[in-house]
Amino acid sequence: MNQAMLEKLLKDLQALPKECEWVEFKKDASIPQDIGEYISALSNSACYMNQPNGYLVFGIENETHRLIGTQFHPLSEKIGNQELENWLATQLEPRIDFQIHEFYYENKLFALFKIDAAIDRPVSFRGKQYIRIGSYKKPLSEHPERERKIWHRTQAVIFEKDFATEKVTSEDVLRFIDYPTLFEMLNLPLPDNRKGIFNRLITDRIIEPTGSHFRITNLGGILFAKDLEQFEQLARKAIRIVIYQGNNRVKTKKEQIGKRGYAAGFEGLIKYIVDQLPTNEVIEQALRKDLCVYSPIAIRELVANAIIHQDFSIGGSSTMVEIFDNRIEITNPGRPLIDPLRFVDHSPESRNEQLAHFMRRLNICEERGSGFDKVVFECEYYQLPAPEIILGSNYTRVILYAPLSLRQMDKQAKIRACYLHACLKYVSGELMTNQSIRHRFAIDERNYPMASRIISDTIKAGLIRDYDPENKSRKYAKYAPFWL
Repeated sequence: MNQAMLEKLLKDLQALPKECEWVEFKKDASIPQDIGEYISALSNSACYMNQPNGYLVFGIENETHRLIGTQFHPLSEKIGNQELENWLATQLEPRIDFQIHEFYYENKLFALFKIDAAIDRPVSFRGKQYIRIGSYKKPLSEHPERERKIWHRTQAVIFEKDFATEKVTSEDVLRFIDYPTLFEMLNLPLPDNRKGIFNRLITDRIIEPTGSHFRITNLGGILFAKDLEQFEQLARKAIRIVIYQGNNRVKTKKEQIGKRGYAAGFEGLIKYIVDQLPTNEVIEQALRKDLCVYSPIAIRELVANAIIHQDFSIGGSSTMVEIFDNRIEITNPGRPLIDPLRFVDHSPESRNEQLAHFMRRLNICEERGSGFDKVVFECEYYQLPAPEIILGSNYTRVILYAPLSLRQMDKQAKIRACYLHACLKYVSGELMTNQSIRHRFAIDERNYPMASRIISDTIKAGLIRDYDPENKSRKYAKYAPFWL
C-alpha cells in the first residue's frame, strides 16, 4: 500500500467507535509472543466476523483513539538472528499472509499489521489458537461456539458435488452437455444408444438420476457445458480474455468470454490466446516460420492451474487472461492454499479436487505437483523472465513477461529468476552454481561477477542458501533453495 492508502486506512480505523474483534490498538511495542497471539486472534476473529482482514495498529491510544505515534519499529526488530516478521511467519499454522507497514503521518510514526482472515482452518500461534472477545484476546478452545462457526466458514463447500440444474429431462441433458467431446477426450467410443451414453455420464458424476429426471452436477456443467449461459450459477464462471493496447488497462482492443465448459472448450481457448500473442520470424531448414514469443506450454499450464485452483465461492469474479504488449496476466479468484514460494516441488492442495482429478484424466493438466515446474522450465528455455506471482485479498495472479535482456530486468526480477532456477535445479536432481546462473541469464563466462551479484542478492533476500558453507571455493560453490 502507498502512503495515501495507509493514511486513509489509519483514519478509517481511528474513526471506529471502539476496538472490535478484528481491530486492536496499541500505544507501543509488545513482546513478540504477544504480537503472534494477536495475529492468530485477529485472523480468526476476522473470519468469524466475515471480514477480509484484521488489523493490529501501533500508535493509536485505545481509550481516546488519539493518534499519538509509536517508537516501535517492527520491520527492524529481531528475534535472535531472525527478523521479527520472518519469526512470526514461521510460528503461524497455517502460514497466512500478513503485511507490516511502518509510515509517518503528521510527523508521527505508526506501525500497522494487516492480517488476512483465516482461510481453510483456524490460525494457531506456536500451537495454540486464539480469538477476540470484544477487545480481549482469549484461547479459541474456551469458546467452542465461535470455533465451530470458524470451521464452518473455512470449510469450503464442495463445489463439484452441488447441482447446476434440478430435474431436467434426458433430452435436456443431451442438449446441455457436450457428451461427444467427453467420450473423445476419454478415448472411448461413442455408444450407439442412449443407455450407454447415460451410464457413462452417471459413472463420471456428470449427471445424477432423480426419479424419471436428472440433475446436472456443477462438475458436469462447468467442464462439458455446450453453453455456460444455460446454467445461471455457472455462467459467471466463464473464462474472460481481455486484450489491451499498450502496457496498461486504459484501452481495450478486444474482449472474449468463453461459452463452452472448461474441458470442452480448453483446446480452442488456448489456441485463441496463443493466436493473439506476438510472434518472431525465424528460419528453420531454409523455411520462414513465425514462433510465439511466449511458451504455449507455459500458458497452457497456467490457465489449467487457474481453472483448477480457483475459489468458486467468491462471487462476481472468474478466471481471467489479460494480454498486454509486454506481459500476460492470468488471474483466478481465491488465494492459494500453499505458500507461492513452494509452488515448485510441492504437492498442490486444491479446493476442487474432483475437478483437478478429472482434468488430469483428460490430460488437460500435468500430474500432481509438476505443472508449475514445467512453467519455470519453459520460461528458462525461452529465455523469458521468471513468472511473477501476486496475491491479492481474494485472488491469485501469475504474470508472464515478454522477453527482456538482463539489463532490462530490475533487481527483483533477477532475484525471482535466480530462486526459481535453484528450485528447478533441485527438482532435476542438481544444484545451482554460478555457471548454471550464467547459462540461465546468457551471461558470458568473463562476466561471472555479474552472476555472483545476482546470487548474493538472492541469498540476502533469504530465498537461497549456500549448500556447503564449509567449501571456501566460490568458483565451485553450490546453492539450494531456502527450504531444503
